[in-house]
Amino acid sequence: MAEAEGLVSVDYEVSGKVQGVFFRKYTQGEAKRLGLVGWVQNTSHGTVQGQIQGPTARVRELQEWLRKIGSPQSRISRAEFSNEKEITVLEHKEFQILK
Repeated sequence: MAEAEGLVSVDYEVSGKVQGVFFRKYTQGEAKRLGLVGWVQNTSHGTVQGQIQGPTARVRELQEWLRKIGSPQSRISRAEFSNEKEITVLEHKEFQILK
């Protein structure tokens, strides 16, 4: 990269038909493809939540993917993002699926 790009951390929660459709696995795959770190997990109220960290442009790509694409059988009704902040170092080593 010609110029340094800042790192960002953002939390997310995705609603709709997102459990039982391999949403976490596809999210992990997309995050790894983009070189991002963080985590994803199912919630007790039928949503999927997690955290993304990495270069801002790549994080934006995954946010768009979470909003509009998801796993092939998912039906996303809403994706909410919160607690966005600039970070100086990644707080995770990889992108994990949490139980």
